[in-house]
Amino acid sequence: MRLSTTTALGLSILTVLALTGCSTSPQSSDAPAASSATPAHRSGNGAKAPAPLSSAKLSKRLLDAGDLGEGYTRKAAPALRHDDVSVIGCPALAKLGGATATGSSLSFPRKAKASFTYAGSSSSEVSEELYSDSATKLSTGIGEIFDAMVSCSSYQVASGNTVIDIGTRKTTAPNLGDEQWSQLLTYSAGGQRSVVKQTAIRTGNVLLVVSGSPALVDTHIAKALHKAQTAR
Repeated sequence: MRLSTTTALGLSILTVLALTGCSTSPQSSDAPAASSATPAHRSGNGAKAPAPLSSAKLSKRLLDAGDLGEGYTRKAAPALRHDDVSVIGCPALAKLGGATATGSSLSFPRKAKASFTYAGSSSSEVSEELYSDSATKLSTGIGEIFDAMVSCSSYQVASGNTVIDIGTRKTTAPNLGDEQWSQLLTYSAGGQRSVVKQTAIRTGNVLLVVSGSPALVDTHIAKALHKAQTAR
């Protein structure tokens, strides 16, 4: 399965583009990053793998403003740019397809997403994405993207007349779920700078991705995973 090149860029580039005043159009969040747990494999004992969850079921497992606490407001789905996008200075990431660098989600068909602003500040945002597929497909897909993104410590993304400088650094992921990935991204454009953390956790046939303000990601990742695992 081919995935959008950068789910983190979906949240972060859109934020940077908004800060630099670029127009948008509506449309229908170190070394190569390795999981800190054993990659998923197909069951060898003949047991039938659980069926992927539907998008409707995933949506019920998303955090809501009440789960996050006082001061959080859910955001409407962001508008996406139609300009051509190219990745400069990072061959591994460019190979995955620069045209999708502002995509808002991975291309797994079963997915749900919610984004929130904390206390009305555009710089304090957190976005949660849930996906469901076989454990192997989830593991391979998200691992491919994280590896590509941190394979270059710095690169540029060009979108229309805007060039965004991006720095990436692998960070320690929390010991949660079956597999974990985490990275810190720094975006600079038009004199504006944005720092975004992204942490992904696979638990069985569900993939959780939380992106946004580093402090907010750290605060809510365990809570998001708990709801993703237990909600019905």
